[in-house]
Amino acid sequence: MELHRRLDDELDALRDRILLLGGETETALQRAMYALIERDSVAAKEVLDGDDFIDQLEVEIDRICVDVLALRQPAARDLRFVVSAAKITPILERIADHACNIARAAIDLNDEPQLKPYIDLPRMAQHASHMLRSALDAFTSGDAMAARAVIVRDDEIDEMYNHIFHDLINMMVADPGTTTRAARLLFVAKHIERVGDYVTDICEQTVYMTEAAVIKHSN
Repeated sequence: MELHRRLDDELDALRDRILLLGGETETALQRAMYALIERDSVAAKEVLDGDDFIDQLEVEIDRICVDVLALRQPAARDLRFVVSAAKITPILERIADHACNIARAAIDLNDEPQLKPYIDLPRMAQHASHMLRSALDAFTSGDAMAARAVIVRDDEIDEMYNHIFHDLINMMVADPGTTTRAARLLFVAKHIERVGDYVTDICEQTVYMTEAAVIKHSN
């Protein structure tokens, strides 16, 4: 009974740390986009400075997962939760890395004359951020149906990326003087598109955790 209680406590602690990591990652993404759109280099540097804490959380969660697997030997759904947590953690860290790359692009672009309003980039980033929040909610509640619904929403991210890609290419062709700045925005759009892919990976892990079903590459 005591061992079972310890396992529950450790799983709760693991869940809490993942939620903290997810929240920090979501904030980094939102703050990086704010830095780009509002031309706020101070905010961009805050995102870069905060990445060390995210890296520390990844290491801490990894240690908890190893300890639980080695010392508690969880079974069935508890085991799938720990395995999923171990896989989701580096995904969140990679999303934070994309946020840092957006912040670096913001710092570079803020030193240049601004292009026309950033097309659909803010809407695309907001959509990705909402997907991330929904994915974390689905993981926390073990809601496979909600996770599957988030996966479908990635198609909208891809559509927005294609639209932005073509708009920026047309801008470069029409005015070669915009090429460097437009190319940086293309990379920003690609970073956001990758966030959508990573959120899909998180949702696939949630389905595995809940249903013991592997849906990756099933489409």
